[in-house]
Amino acid sequence: MNAPAPLRQLGALPHPHIAQSGYDWAGGNPFHVQVKTVELLTENPRCFVLNSQGTGKTKAALWAFDYLQRVKAVKRMLVVAPLSTLRFTWAREIFDTIPRLKYVVVHAATKEKRRQLLAQPADVYIINHDGLKLLADEIMARKDIDVLCLDEIAIFRNRNKRTRICQTIARTKNIVWGMTGAPTPNAPTDVYQQAMIVCPQNVPKYFSTFRDMTMMRINQFKWAPRRGATETALRALSPQVRYSLDDVTELPPFVSRRQDIEIGPKQQKVYDDVRNLSFAALKSGEIRAANAGAVMSKLLQISIGWVYLSDGGIAKLDDGERTQALVDIVQASARKLLVFVPFKHALAGISDALNAHKISNLTMSGDTAFSDRDVIFSAFQNEVEPKVLVAHPQCLAHGVTLTAADTVVWFAPITSAEIYAQANARIRRIGQQHKQLFLHMQATPVEKHVYHLLINKIDGQDDLLKLLEQACRGEAV
Repeated sequence: MNAPAPLRQLGALPHPHIAQSGYDWAGGNPFHVQVKTVELLTENPRCFVLNSQGTGKTKAALWAFDYLQRVKAVKRMLVVAPLSTLRFTWAREIFDTIPRLKYVVVHAATKEKRRQLLAQPADVYIINHDGLKLLADEIMARKDIDVLCLDEIAIFRNRNKRTRICQTIARTKNIVWGMTGAPTPNAPTDVYQQAMIVCPQNVPKYFSTFRDMTMMRINQFKWAPRRGATETALRALSPQVRYSLDDVTELPPFVSRRQDIEIGPKQQKVYDDVRNLSFAALKSGEIRAANAGAVMSKLLQISIGWVYLSDGGIAKLDDGERTQALVDIVQASARKLLVFVPFKHALAGISDALNAHKISNLTMSGDTAFSDRDVIFSAFQNEVEPKVLVAHPQCLAHGVTLTAADTVVWFAPITSAEIYAQANARIRRIGQQHKQLFLHMQATPVEKHVYHLLINKIDGQDDLLKLLEQACRGEAV
């Protein structure tokens, strides 16, 4: 790469290309695309990582920071990321990848508590996007925080107070990395504010000038991309690397991962109460094989935040973390997704959450008319929108080809291994041109137990009583 290295930019001695530096990758074994990504990050003070979901962007950023810190080019890093990823993605990845690094998650109920967290000594501070607004002055005053890593930078695509604050903070930091797998979720102009944060010299001073470069006006209210607009937009996000899951040759054709979610306090209390009562009933023999499935279903409902009541109503719990995590996953994906939800009463709430973020989606359950299903399948497979199909897995268990998607998100597990396998097979059919990613959202022991059975091709229906007892005990799997 031709851009000057951070060490030279900062007045330090020249350093060798990382591939020749003897860097030990903190004992890890990076993919080729991660090596190339770390090369970009360590040789360009301001750059973009546009690698798709599942390619290991988080590890690459940590390796790059670790290397630069070891050679004394940088001191501390601030990671700005979606709230759902602070602890279960970034904090956990630091612990697993480079445990020598001390980190602090700067998130708390009050501004004063967040100030106290930021004041603690650490190598890496992890904060959510909106947290920047609360601590902007403190962050800018911290000259020792010289690396700003913006995960899912596309959230700053709109000109608003949050974006303006981020731009101001970025001007005070020596190194700024912008990371996203979906830089243009709505239009080529989405990149303008992102470029203004990281590399403002890449775009015109005024948004209207860039808009005219990439879009043409159809009428008073409608604009359409010009020919070559995507290429123009991507040039604004340079220097960059841009790899997809298909480029990670070390990975198999499909990748299965778990995604931990933080459960809400109300959910946790209800879950614990039901689990304790169930365990007592198991010991007394009140719960038998015949009704174990109903108890298991109730625990799973509590886990996702929507619970059937005995009078036919639905109780909504504090599941904001899970729905926000789903939104974050969808926004990070450049292609279409299937979201499987094993309880139809949750479909509408999930759709509402996606709609609130202007993410096009359709839903399908056993109540959906067969004539409407054909229309939904055709739109998802053949048209630009919807981006997401939220469905009960039993509706898609057989015969349907949905290879327009390369990602399946299990919002919660289903207890049938046969339905699980068949639902996943909707994107693993002839016509699929990309590697596939299967994400499993989990927050409670019962979910982790069921996923363990599903992924290992063991049908949970075979011994629900034993599975329920293990989940109630909280035994590891």
